[in-house]
Amino acid sequence: MKLKLISAAIVASLGMAAGAQNLTGAGATFPNPIYSKWFSEYSAAHPGVQINYQSVGSGAGIRQVSTKVVDFGATDGPMNDQQIKDSQVKLLHIPTVLGAVVPVYNVPGVTELKFAPEVIAGIYLGKITRWNDFNIQHDNPGVKLPDHAIEPVYRSDGSGTTYIFTDFLSKIVPEFEQKIGRSTSVKWPIGIGQKGNEGVAGMVRSAPYTFGYVELIYAEQNHMSFGSVRNAAFKYVKASTAGVTAAAAASKNMPADFRVSITNAPGADSYPISSFTWLLIPVQSADPAKGKVLHDFVLWMLDHGESEASALTYAPLPTEVAAKVRAAAAQIH
Repeated sequence: MKLKLISAAIVASLGMAAGAQNLTGAGATFPNPIYSKWFSEYSAAHPGVQINYQSVGSGAGIRQVSTKVVDFGATDGPMNDQQIKDSQVKLLHIPTVLGAVVPVYNVPGVTELKFAPEVIAGIYLGKITRWNDFNIQHDNPGVKLPDHAIEPVYRSDGSGTTYIFTDFLSKIVPEFEQKIGRSTSVKWPIGIGQKGNEGVAGMVRSAPYTFGYVELIYAEQNHMSFGSVRNAAFKYVKASTAGVTAAAAASKNMPADFRVSITNAPGADSYPISSFTWLLIPVQSADPAKGKVLHDFVLWMLDHGESEASALTYAPLPTEVAAKVRAAAAQIH
């Protein structure tokens, strides 16, 4: 009887080892705080499954999953048609949560500022160069702004945060669209580059008179000043999960492939620099066991993970989008 019990234990342990799955993903820094939480919780709830995520930027995530270097990718800027065509594997865009990109600044003694899109674009075009510029002062009457040069900070790596930010500005400022454009990587005419949301946040937080853009949670966690932004209804709105939810609700047309932009969404309450963020998941994984983990994770995310979004300053998927994601997950193998 003792030998039988030992044998059964050995068989069980071998079965667990055989079923163990180590998955690796890479991509966007924008959702890294919530992805880190989700992947840790999922692994804890599913013994033998380990999901490792590298926060390396959307551009790197797209490249690595497209060339089968990692099991899944993540991006805040949807892949374009050429990237989809060039990918070595057919990928699904799976929206996970929504977030906000905020303009952050470090102006000693100034904590609350409003920014028109034209002003933000002007800073990165090199046309608005000092903090007491008339255009900034016009939107912030009564605020004492210093006569000091503005030092713009931008993302040096391929970044979905950059895509969201430049997509918003390109919709409103023709000169910005023409000279800089919308992409995960653009040629900035001025400024200092930093890697990751972490790098931009760290630079702006430590260097007075700097101006940059980061995902909302990085501004919140680093106790940084971030400005209200004028939306499509000509209201200045400060980023919040409610403002992101309003932007998502105002954007009614979700395409079948989930590649959608919701920047500058209509509605008085919409925060204008809002976006979905996506996991890039192969339709058919090279290892079917990994495909099953990815399929099951998406369902777990919908049933358990979405409820944790707001605590980390993300907005959960709208109900109708979550239903479409659940249906799309059936394609993952």
